[in-house]
Amino acid sequence: MAHDIETIAPSSTQSWLRLTLVQAVPPHKQRALLQRFGGADAVFAASRDALSEVIGETGAQALARGPEPRLLEATHAWLQRPGCRLVGLGDPAYPALWKQIAIPPCAFYVQGRVELLNKPALAIVGSRNATPRGVSDAHEFARSLADEGVVIASGLARGIDAAAHRGGLAGAASTIAVMGTGPDVVYPHANESLAREIAGRGCIVSEFPVGTPPLERNFPRRNRLISGLARGVLVVEAAPRSGSLGTARAALEQNRDVFAIPGSIHSPLSKGCHWLIKEGAKLVDCVDDIAHEIGIRAPCEQEPPSAADPVLEAMGFAPVTPEHIIERTGLDAATLAARLSWLEIEGRVQALAGGWFQRAEKRVIE
Repeated sequence: MAHDIETIAPSSTQSWLRLTLVQAVPPHKQRALLQRFGGADAVFAASRDALSEVIGETGAQALARGPEPRLLEATHAWLQRPGCRLVGLGDPAYPALWKQIAIPPCAFYVQGRVELLNKPALAIVGSRNATPRGVSDAHEFARSLADEGVVIASGLARGIDAAAHRGGLAGAASTIAVMGTGPDVVYPHANESLAREIAGRGCIVSEFPVGTPPLERNFPRRNRLISGLARGVLVVEAAPRSGSLGTARAALEQNRDVFAIPGSIHSPLSKGCHWLIKEGAKLVDCVDDIAHEIGIRAPCEQEPPSAADPVLEAMGFAPVTPEHIIERTGLDAATLAARLSWLEIEGRVQALAGGWFQRAEKRVIE
């Protein structure tokens, strides 16, 4: 009898470790064993001949030998830490949305609030080399959505990922970090304190064994899990070759919504978002655009904007000099300086280094 993903039986942590930590039995062979026998415990109750029929004699022998002792010891030590556990198929904590993706992990490691894995979630991803505006947008969208009960999922990278996690922690629903390393390896090292905060107040997950270093080939695998946890993916800033576009592609393959925030046509970090929008991603400039699409709030009509401020209209959303604004508006320097000061007080403009200015109006609705 062949078992599908919904009929895999709960199994012991020890059986999951014996199945998933043997290098000679890769994930596709693990899945074949589960489909044949219906659970990790049942795999190890089967005869050697029965196992050989599924994964060959070499694989059956490797399973009989078991995992490398030092790896098994290190994994047991990690599992003894507060809040750490292994979740396998058949476990009630296993994310329901992961069961819908093409290649769900047979088992994975969790540190923190495992219940977040089955809460409504949105993935927020983008450039590691984000602009201050991108960092602000990622944080504010994440915080506002978290306050509406949406868990924020991301990949713990620098830039947009880190800002999204911090925004999720600042909101009510918290955040999930999906690692491209082992659950005990934080990459980049600069995010170690953020990772500790997520482990304490949110959730860290990884399908990779304890001790796995940051290997380039593992991050595309990680990206499918970020999008797989969520109802949609928001890309905040992305260059044309950004890894976050891979997460967006995974989302489309998983039938998830993809959202993108537009930016300046002169910024390389806007080109990835603009390409996504051309390909059918939903353009967003406020949290309502996402909240309605992912089903957490009914659409609401926004009040029509008040008369446009000529200074703000002249600025657009890219950094500009006062001379640029004067040329566009015809204001004299003294009048413009007074107006910029007032707009700074209102929080609608921010002064940048070198005498440049940029609009600072939030693109979210509180």
